[in-house]
Amino acid sequence: MGVEKIKRLDQQKTPLFDALKRYVDSKVIPFHVPGHKHGKGMQEFRQYVGDRVLEMDVNGMEDLDNASNPIGVIRESEELCAQSFGAQNAYFLVNGTTAGVQAMIMSVCEPGDEIIVPRNAHKSVIGGIILSGAIPVYVQPEINEELGIAMGVTEESIKKAIKKHPHAKAVFVINPTYYGVTSDLKAIVRIAHRNNMAVLVDEAHGAHMSFHDDFPLTAMEVGADMSAVSLHKTAGSMTQSSVLLTRGNLVSPEITKQVINLMQTTSASYVLMASLDVARKQLATMGPEMLEKTLELVRWAREEINKIDGLYAFGKELIGTPGCHDFDETKLGINVRKLGYTGYEMEKKLRNEYNIQIEMSDLYNILAVVTIGDTKEDLLALIGALKDISARTEVKEIKNSTRIPYKTKHIVSPRDAFYSSKKSVRLEEAAGEIAGEMIMAYPPGIPVICPGERITKEIIEYVQILKEEHCQLQGTADPYVDYIRVLGVE
Repeated sequence: MGVEKIKRLDQQKTPLFDALKRYVDSKVIPFHVPGHKHGKGMQEFRQYVGDRVLEMDVNGMEDLDNASNPIGVIRESEELCAQSFGAQNAYFLVNGTTAGVQAMIMSVCEPGDEIIVPRNAHKSVIGGIILSGAIPVYVQPEINEELGIAMGVTEESIKKAIKKHPHAKAVFVINPTYYGVTSDLKAIVRIAHRNNMAVLVDEAHGAHMSFHDDFPLTAMEVGADMSAVSLHKTAGSMTQSSVLLTRGNLVSPEITKQVINLMQTTSASYVLMASLDVARKQLATMGPEMLEKTLELVRWAREEINKIDGLYAFGKELIGTPGCHDFDETKLGINVRKLGYTGYEMEKKLRNEYNIQIEMSDLYNILAVVTIGDTKEDLLALIGALKDISARTEVKEIKNSTRIPYKTKHIVSPRDAFYSSKKSVRLEEAAGEIAGEMIMAYPPGIPVICPGERITKEIIEYVQILKEEHCQLQGTADPYVDYIRVLGVE
């Protein structure tokens, strides 16, 4: 019996985008939702954004297919997307990679199942654990003390977790982290599959990595089972549009589709989905050349920034340090501690004084994400601003690092904590209590404390430092995080 050949699809095609253009050109009289009826019902907004985007904002119908059960142009576009990323299946998402992460966990885990998770995972992972009823087995990421950031997890730490929890259903991996660091994903997939565990990968920041050889290997390239990919973050599609990729036979496509339909709106935005269609075509047909230019830009910028007194733009030299198997160079992380600023102060300074908005900041770093949409002029503006700030600032001795207190202990499952009775206590009086809600800095959206974990003095002190630095904190019922809800009765 011969091996069945895979039919190569024409990546120049954009089936969904083309169908949407045909719909707009045909001037259909709409007696369907949305109620703005091609923008006629919302004139002020239409005058600002233009006619076309509102004409494209339509609902599912025969010629445009339906995202809940795609059998036409959406299905064709998803098949093209799957092949371009080296996956067997692709599912368009209009609720961001959050929906993809939660769908991955719910496709694999039932209530009571264990899942091995890095402790620096995004809040969407905790949401997926709560929704599925899974029990997290946390693996501590390596910490880079100089930069004050979490790195990846080691193969050895995953092996230990698997040995202690041999019945876990899945291993969850971040590829790459917000700062561009990757774990040894290939080795982790091998050890997980040897133990019959699925590998679920958060690739929110890695949508571009399949399309140029100088990037770390992706989930689909190393045989992982599922991957949630934010095309909107680094690949050009519109905000909120992502894709869930699957391959192999450990996870049922039928179950995945059911879970996505449970999680996602029945009124998926055609503007968002069409942007996924075009972004995929662009990457598949022009990605290598576009990303080559992006890499040239960011390498030059990193080199220029590293000539500036008091700044350190970290990069591929981190490879080989604990928790860093490879590095995505488009993440331009800049350590600002020697200038005596926190990352939060530097972010505000760049916006207020130079009209530059960076992606995120933490206590010691700022992060600029450089993509196919950036120009040399953009980076010259950033470099010029950093030179100016450095010239007007005296380089200082480095302060002692404040370590991220990830080593917490969970007492009850996140789901049980979520549904338990709770009371509010002042943050400074919460040591020893069991958290009933999350606290996280956003971005990056990594919880400092998760529901069901014991609150420690170190966590309280760390959150208080973040508050003093006016960091944007989320997750608590109290918007000022003076109080935290803990398990108990008022």
